[in-house]
Amino acid sequence: MDQRQDDDQRDQQDRHDQQRRVIRILVIAQILGGLGAGATLSLGALLAAETSGSSAWSGMAATMATLGAAAAAVPLATLAQRRGRRISLAAGAVVACLGGLLAITAASLAVFPLLLVALVLLGAGAATGLQARFAATDLATEATRGRSLSVVVWSTTIGAVLGPNLFEPGQAVAGVLGIPPLSGGFVFTAVAQAAAALVYSLGLRPDPLLTALRRDAAAHPAGAPAPARQRGLAILARNPPARFAVVAIAASHAAMVSVMSMTPVHLHDHGAGLSVVGLTISLHVAGMYALSPLFGWIADRAGKIQGILLGQVLLLAALLTAWRASGSEVWVTVSLILLGLGWSACVVSASALLAGAVDVTERAPVQGSSDLIMNLAGALGGALAGPGLVLLGYSGLGLAAAVLVGVVLAWTLRRLAGHTATAVPA
Repeated sequence: MDQRQDDDQRDQQDRHDQQRRVIRILVIAQILGGLGAGATLSLGALLAAETSGSSAWSGMAATMATLGAAAAAVPLATLAQRRGRRISLAAGAVVACLGGLLAITAASLAVFPLLLVALVLLGAGAATGLQARFAATDLATEATRGRSLSVVVWSTTIGAVLGPNLFEPGQAVAGVLGIPPLSGGFVFTAVAQAAAALVYSLGLRPDPLLTALRRDAAAHPAGAPAPARQRGLAILARNPPARFAVVAIAASHAAMVSVMSMTPVHLHDHGAGLSVVGLTISLHVAGMYALSPLFGWIADRAGKIQGILLGQVLLLAALLTAWRASGSEVWVTVSLILLGLGWSACVVSASALLAGAVDVTERAPVQGSSDLIMNLAGALGGALAGPGLVLLGYSGLGLAAAVLVGVVLAWTLRRLAGHTATAVPA
């Protein structure tokens, strides 16, 4: 008995040490990947307008990058299930690196369709960042899953803040290399994504997902049949907790993107200067990432559904503020901060709930489907936001998004009530 206890303690210590190493590697890679993504988002619209010759095409940068992230989600998840997180995440970073190089080529040749292809490839970097948060849960326990995931989400803050500030350094690099000034930032993107691929490839040894799968196989009786592989959507169809988590993530993301994407336009139309617009978006991004470890701690201590509930309440407060005080720059800024905080609380808690709601053999395909649905919801929210702003105004857009959040909030309260009822003994 003592020998078995010693073996269990050593196994737990080994798992703890490996998990800490995995988190360190993911944080480093996420900083690099976030740096590349930040440069893409800040320069993509400008480069699209310059290459196409019309500012009307500038919105295609975010659209194509989002569609690229959606298209890469399931293939990367499938690759992770078959070859592990190390190969999958490194492959996604390599594709994003190629996208950065192709963007430089498209700018140099002034070929707009080629730039659109490059932006789709760059979207794989965003998909890689989303799946990295799930890699943090492969070896985590139920008690630490939310915090592990949230630390990886938080690390995106550094790159997301630094990336948009690479405009002037990018111009200097472009001058040295003899390429168009706006394409210089994509040099940083390509280098950062290549470095992230190297970090994933060298650092994630042993692979966290493959290790978790081996432990799961060892825990089953010898000779037990291996579980049949299923697509993520099929698993979601028969798993209510996982389905609820995915809907919460997608709806929150759609509501956030729809209002956030139109806020600069609204502020500009009401006479706000570029400094006010920039500060508002910066505070919103800080709200999305900076407090994610706090929300991870809340999800672990209070419960994942309670964390989702907190996120929905914050989102609803943000959207109602946008509805009632759209004429005030101060209150619009407050609403954007609350919007980022609500998104963070919901995505961290719901992602942790999703990771724990499925067996480890089903985790990668379900997570890939979740990221696919999340990106498609964001793209749809962004696409509808423009016409919504024209037809309803900023206040109406906030109210429409609040209705969507209200539906998820009601579902969350229902699940929380059912969860509480089953937890209380008869």
